[in-house]
Amino acid sequence: MAVQKRDYYEVLGVDKSATDDDLKKAYRKLAKQHHPDANPNNKEESEKKFKEVSEAYEVLSDKQKRQMYDQFGFNGPSNFNGGQGGYYSYGSGFEGFGGFSDFGDFGDLGDIFSSFFGGSNARTKNSNGPRKGADLKINLDITFEESYSGVEKEISLNRNEKCSSCNGSGAKKGTSPEKCSMCNGTGKIKQILTTPFGQMSTQKTCVQCNGTGKSIREICPECKGKGTNKKSIKIKVKIPEGIDEGQTIVMRSEGETGINGGPNGDLYIVVRVRRHSIYARKAEHVLCEVPITFTGATLGTEIEIPMVDGTKEKYRIPEGTQTGTKFTIRNKGFKNVNANWRGDFVFTVIVQTPKKLTTEQRNILLELAKTMNEQPPIKKKGIFG
Repeated sequence: MAVQKRDYYEVLGVDKSATDDDLKKAYRKLAKQHHPDANPNNKEESEKKFKEVSEAYEVLSDKQKRQMYDQFGFNGPSNFNGGQGGYYSYGSGFEGFGGFSDFGDFGDLGDIFSSFFGGSNARTKNSNGPRKGADLKINLDITFEESYSGVEKEISLNRNEKCSSCNGSGAKKGTSPEKCSMCNGTGKIKQILTTPFGQMSTQKTCVQCNGTGKSIREICPECKGKGTNKKSIKIKVKIPEGIDEGQTIVMRSEGETGINGGPNGDLYIVVRVRRHSIYARKAEHVLCEVPITFTGATLGTEIEIPMVDGTKEKYRIPEGTQTGTKFTIRNKGFKNVNANWRGDFVFTVIVQTPKKLTTEQRNILLELAKTMNEQPPIKKKGIFG
């Protein structure tokens, strides 16, 4: 049976308007309180709470992840269920955003831990271990119609990919990196410092291998020893129907290549919808103005209204309709990307008053005005007439 997760803001004890500083303060307090090392008599329960707090901070402290959590919660759009190579399923619990399976590597959270746990007890990050590649972010422009109906797009981007010649090792083909002789492959050099309080042991990055723990005798000529090459690639992305301005699609593992065998980063695609000359959007509703004739508004008429998807809907305008009157066609708006329902098509009638009339038309309207007890317009003589 699935465990019901608590809201991340509730976990940290902050509201949704909390600033980055508010989040960090709340996290410091709770992480220190629930860290297993600080609760040796209740490690199992402390570990659960510590993981919960750390996961909440990991998501809310990241601008993109926080935006997606605020927008979609734990469960993202049901349309986003693409498999490998497809577009991102937002999933549940933000596992892809760095779920915590152990306490070995907290990335950016390590600085916070070190502020209240000593060097002998603090768990430090292994710079030689597998690390996730950098995330990438691009903007994608689509039309109003494409946001309504959904579309598949091909996008181009430049990203670092594993060098095909050395397979990412940085060493010339046929050779392999060797263990750094100075740090013995750890990437760190231990130093003993003598202070007035006694001797202290510290570590610093190995200057010979720059923290990689590896020594390359012959570098790969293709990547110049970096293990990666910048390449221009094309990726197909499926834009779900109903997506709105500013919403983000995440394609897992389509970012920069991982480091030391780590997973690739992710690709964030921010959707921008071009304005339409006729239609507008409000939430899941489509809005537009429909002009009708003076006689049609007076006597009533049937009109054909073009929908966003190219179809037409017949609608009966009742007699005596005034300009500015709104009418609604149900379930003809945008599909909600997170649920199986649609908004409405709401149009506002604009009555067009004729600017030029023939003599016959004018006389007819004058007679109509008399029957309706209206005072007909009086022509005034000009200043010279």
